[in-house]
Amino acid sequence: MYSTQETKYREKASAGKYRGLYSHLSGLQSTEWKTSFSEVESVIGFGLPPSARRHRPWWANQRSDNGHSHALAWTAAGRETAEVDMDAETLSFKRQKSSETDLLDEIWPVHPTRTWPVRSVGKWPEGLSLRREDMYEDRW
Repeated sequence: MYSTQETKYREKASAGKYRGLYSHLSGLQSTEWKTSFSEVESVIGFGLPPSARRHRPWWANQRSDNGHSHALAWTAAGRETAEVDMDAETLSFKRQKSSETDLLDEIWPVHPTRTWPVRSVGKWPEGLSLRREDMYEDRW
């Protein structure tokens, strides 16, 4: 399911300093988590470094092995940062659009794997038939 490289990133993230963030983000079912810097601190169990509050690049999405451990935590969990507001100290972690399901959601938001809502539209009209023979009877 995962490539060797992805497995390696996940192992590093699950054992690293920001493993709490990795675990939290990995467990989310929603496509987006809107949060604050202080809520991230609660999840990781320690304070963010001053650079996280001063420098927007701290929140950059780095996908390579030579990136920072904090960025590895969210990218290995399949998330990326978005809408980082340094003044309000808020951001969003959004699911990366990398899987086949995510791409399908983008192209066809309602697909057969989802349950469609059922609504009653009243009584079936008398004389209406959906049989093939009845639909094409008048055309031939």
